[in-house]
Amino acid sequence: MLLTINLNSECIDKLDISPAQTAIEAVLAKNSEAVSEQICFEIDYPTDPTDPRELSEISEVRLWFLRLDARYPWLPVLLMGNAKDLALYTAMLVPHQFHRTEGIQFNPEALEIFLMQKIFVVSDWLFSINSPSKFKLMTLAKMLGYELDEAFFEAVVMGNK
Repeated sequence: MLLTINLNSECIDKLDISPAQTAIEAVLAKNSEAVSEQICFEIDYPTDPTDPRELSEISEVRLWFLRLDARYPWLPVLLMGNAKDLALYTAMLVPHQFHRTEGIQFNPEALEIFLMQKIFVVSDWLFSINSPSKFKLMTLAKMLGYELDEAFFEAVVMGNK
């Protein structure tokens, strides 16, 4: 099931994460199998037509996502079924540049730190809901462009026991 989080300029400017809370809490209320559900973002944030920036380059939008990440640091696990929205979410939190021909280029060190932090947070969260999954952690790493040794994920999952 795909749940859409609709964001407009009012909730972004007021740092109101209630639209996301409603969708996320609905997923969580179902059961631990809900961690495989998909969430996506629909963002309506008007900009000047001459403004060349992408949404992830607009400080107000990034700040809203930082607020959301502070509340739900394990949210990437709910975005794993939607590569586009996981990339958007990551772009909101990780320094990057846009290139016309190559697309988004993340700062490599920042992306690596982001990924490692998310691996630990997601692992702890999955364990707390009795759904530990090395596969989900490996998939998250792959979706962000990393091939990490399987033994690393074993150590992370085992570290929660």
